[in-house]
Amino acid sequence: MKRFFLITGPMGVGKTIVGKRLCNILGRSAFIDGDWCLDIHPFVGNKETKNMAIDSIIYLVRNYLKCSECDSIVLSWVMSDNSIRRIMDEISGCNIKAYSITLICNENALRERWNNDVIAEWRNEEELHNSILSLNDYEHRQDTFMIDTSNMSIESVVKQIIEIGN
Repeated sequence: MKRFFLITGPMGVGKTIVGKRLCNILGRSAFIDGDWCLDIHPFVGNKETKNMAIDSIIYLVRNYLKCSECDSIVLSWVMSDNSIRRIMDEISGCNIKAYSITLICNENALRERWNNDVIAEWRNEEELHNSILSLNDYEHRQDTFMIDTSNMSIESVVKQIIEIGN
């Protein structure tokens, strides 16, 4: 049975690096970065474009499920509870074991990661402030495996996700 790891959390927590590293360790896996599905210039993050991105993600996941070369699919993206439910509902009829994983960290760890991350035009003080404000929302999510990555290495986080998937 194929596995689907849906990794979410606030901007800057480390979803992308963890997702890519997880794929490398799992092998025979596909990585989907939700940002790819909403890469509009200039950026517009409204209801229409977010729904389009979710539709694209669902399409990609379903295609990777059909691919004999993929045993696991890893998706990382900042997602609302509704987006997660929609994706999980859409793939629920597929022959797949799905895991919703939320990465969180404390404010100091988020600031450090933010400042050490690759330079991107949207990595500014306003977005950092918004990401810090969102930490509390993520900490109270239901129906997800919660991993506090504040004092963890990337390898430790990946190891914990692999244990969840076994």
